[in-house]
Amino acid sequence: MKRRTKKQKEMVLEIVKFGHPVLRQKGAKIEQITPEVKKLVANMMETMKDAHGVGLAAQQIGEALQLAVIDVRGIEDRPSTLELDGKPADVDAFMPLVLLNPEVKPVNDPVKGPEGCLSFPEIYADIERPESVDVTVTTLDGKTKSFRAGGLLSRAIQHENDHLNGILFIDRMDRRTKQDLKPEIDDLQAATKKALKK
Repeated sequence: MKRRTKKQKEMVLEIVKFGHPVLRQKGAKIEQITPEVKKLVANMMETMKDAHGVGLAAQQIGEALQLAVIDVRGIEDRPSTLELDGKPADVDAFMPLVLLNPEVKPVNDPVKGPEGCLSFPEIYADIERPESVDVTVTTLDGKTKSFRAGGLLSRAIQHENDHLNGILFIDRMDRRTKQDLKPEIDDLQAATKKALKK
């Protein structure tokens, strides 16, 4: 076992569930990339990995900020595409991705695809989202980066960007799907509210 020196061990944070009011809060823009922001990013990466997720927004760990992390490496059944300066790029080399103050613009028509959410355990649905998006983010070293994402990466970015604006994937479900899942969604919300009162 190797001992960690200098670098502190990342922490796995608690993921808040549906029913917690922070999930409906629009995130504040991050004006300065402080050591605390970098530490939060590291902890969010660790939390996402521990939960076997492909994305995690700050709201999901109780912080209303314009910040999310994504990692789509190793998912072969739902491919991702990436373009930098109009040329195809290696998605894996771009991961993990930090979305800091992201701007996301849809590029083409919506397509349906399966989605889940770490704040909605065991609840899945097909959601319509544009197949590709143009994204501009601030990097952790304060630079601006722009790229085009497609496939699962595009879907994950849109899902997390929604979180940053207080929008949840249940808001994107069609009426019938939402109706079918209503008992599970209501139970989750009730359990979360009960736990918050304790």
